[in-house]
Amino acid sequence: MPSRLPRSLLSRRLPAAALAGATAVLVLAPAAAAHVTIQPKTSEPGGYAKEAFRVPNERDNASTLQVEVAFPADHPLASVAVQPVPGWTATVHKQKLATPLKTDDGEVTEAVSSIVWKGGRIEPGQFQEFPVSLGPLPANTHSLVFKTLQTYSDGTVVRWIDVPQQGAPEPEHPAPVLTVQPAAAPAVPTAPAAPTARPDILGRVLGSAGLAAGLAAIGWSLSLRRRKVAPQQRGPADKPAKVKARV
Repeated sequence: MPSRLPRSLLSRRLPAAALAGATAVLVLAPAAAAHVTIQPKTSEPGGYAKEAFRVPNERDNASTLQVEVAFPADHPLASVAVQPVPGWTATVHKQKLATPLKTDDGEVTEAVSSIVWKGGRIEPGQFQEFPVSLGPLPANTHSLVFKTLQTYSDGTVVRWIDVPQQGAPEPEHPAPVLTVQPAAAPAVPTAPAAPTARPDILGRVLGSAGLAAGLAAIGWSLSLRRRKVAPQQRGPADKPAKVKARV
């Protein structure tokens, strides 16, 4: 027959077990959901945007040593600038364009095809952002896909290249996607509705009726008061004369 633990010992073990379980959820949940993204996720067409590729380390036994981001070939960007990241070296690769891009500064015959960051380390439980300035953002598409390769110190390469599809579950290794859409127009305040004439006319009618009723009440009161006062206003001349009888 199994022995039972004392209540005091059992009461101490239960909270410890619950705390350990909660800690495991907090640690494992972010790791399971971590993937390479672009921040912010939405920008306006026609302009330049400052974006950052956010790369988390989802491994607990290896460090990230290299990040390679491929730029969309179907929507090339005329201008791409890299912001330095301490400890990391960025190498920008370009390719010739079959159709030059027309910009305000003239035609652009080549565009960035990929950027490789290496030399630094992203340790387990950490993430690193790699900022870039890019544009002008095209107006003939709603999204730009940046397929990314993440290389770990043990030689593992995670390919973040799956393109998310609308209405479908998120793929296991989704590629960073920048949504291109115009900013929402500010709400236009609505003018207050003009007052209708009917309530004003009704108010005037009711006011006139009240005034007439008040005047009628005053007239009736004065008439009643006159009736009460009239019999008391007789003078001496109104008394009947006494006739003396002749003898």
